[in-house]
Amino acid sequence: MKVLLDTHSLFWFIEASSQLSEPARRVISEPTHTILVSPASYWEMAIRISLGKWQLNRPYDDFLDVAFNSYGFKTIPIQQRHTSRLIDLPFHHKYPFDRLIISQALVDQVPIVSADTKLDAYGVHRVW
Repeated sequence: MKVLLDTHSLFWFIEASSQLSEPARRVISEPTHTILVSPASYWEMAIRISLGKWQLNRPYDDFLDVAFNSYGFKTIPIQQRHTSRLIDLPFHHKYPFDRLIISQALVDQVPIVSADTKLDAYGVHRVW
């Protein structure tokens, strides 16, 4: 199964935070699953870190190295079909990063691992 991580799910998993639900942790940890990460997530993280809203337990580049090289997460590239879907996407959610992740999940038909209940209004399958 393929799943797409919301930004906070990526952050909480790598940082081993208790804020990540146990079902979400199990889905992400399952070795047969392909775990996808949008560039929107690491872009959002870099912004949050630079604003002092989030702190990592390691340097940012090391954090991403753990995600992609140690855990084997895969980048889901932002493609024209993802941004095209944004045009008709209702504004249940106003954050541009989340809207792009929602669009990617809808277009590629993959569940999102997220605590954000606002995503349910889009008809995406949300794992939490």
